[in-house]
Amino acid sequence: MGYFGRVLTAMVTPFGADGSVNYSVAEKLAAYLVDNGSDGLVVCGTTGESPTLTRDEEFQLFSCVKAAVGDRAKVIAGTGSNSTQEAIEATCKAAALGLDGTLQVVPYYNKPTQTGLYQHFRAIAGACPDYPVMLYNIPGRTGQGMTVETVVKLSEITNIVAIKEASGNLDFASQLRASTPAEFAMYSGDDSLTLPLLSVGGCGVVSVASHIVGNQLQQMLQAFESGQVAKATALHLQLFPLFKALFLETNPIPVKAALEIQGWQVGSLRSPLVSASDSVKQELRKVLHSFA
Repeated sequence: MGYFGRVLTAMVTPFGADGSVNYSVAEKLAAYLVDNGSDGLVVCGTTGESPTLTRDEEFQLFSCVKAAVGDRAKVIAGTGSNSTQEAIEATCKAAALGLDGTLQVVPYYNKPTQTGLYQHFRAIAGACPDYPVMLYNIPGRTGQGMTVETVVKLSEITNIVAIKEASGNLDFASQLRASTPAEFAMYSGDDSLTLPLLSVGGCGVVSVASHIVGNQLQQMLQAFESGQVAKATALHLQLFPLFKALFLETNPIPVKAALEIQGWQVGSLRSPLVSASDSVKQELRKVLHSFA
């Protein structure tokens, strides 16, 4: 079981009809997720629409989610930025709220060199030296990825304890696992690659699908851990159509539609994201019906 647990849900941010953050639904959803398979919650990540949230909204979300789940689950703050100074300020503020860690994405758009990436993450970790940091490698969204060598150097920093690995490259993950300390936790950033990543030394997943099938994901991870590989594979194959359906359009468009279908009032998305197309909603209904 990884540093923050096995199943961490990258939580959506609910909005009201007027487009404002619906904190009461966020509290209810957070409690529901923890009751249904989540060991931890990542708040204000990509799935939480962090690019269109204000810092004030983010800190209110951190506080309300932490209050809703208490010590029952880890709450990890998405306080990354493509400005090192901004990331440091937000991260230290989140640490002061008593949250359990921070997710730090590779700086996007400005495409730093590997030296720049190392210095960025080292500065953030050094500014809050007692606060656990999870790196987030997702080159498909950031335009730049970390090399194995950069992650290895960062893993030597005491409070950099984990990585959310979403490059989609199992060779990279294998090299990473072979080169980093055993206690450095490697989480899958893609639901559909969770089981393959476990087989090369991963410990869990930062999941979108766990909004819907958190208990089943928890069962899959526990089955693999206990050596029941055939059972874990069967669960993976059963969940696979949902994993793919939730990425038919840009995340978090489909998962918000899926939650709405299930009766959650999570609201629409903030522009420039738009609600799911009718064809995606139809496919989601079909897939969700098979889990009913």
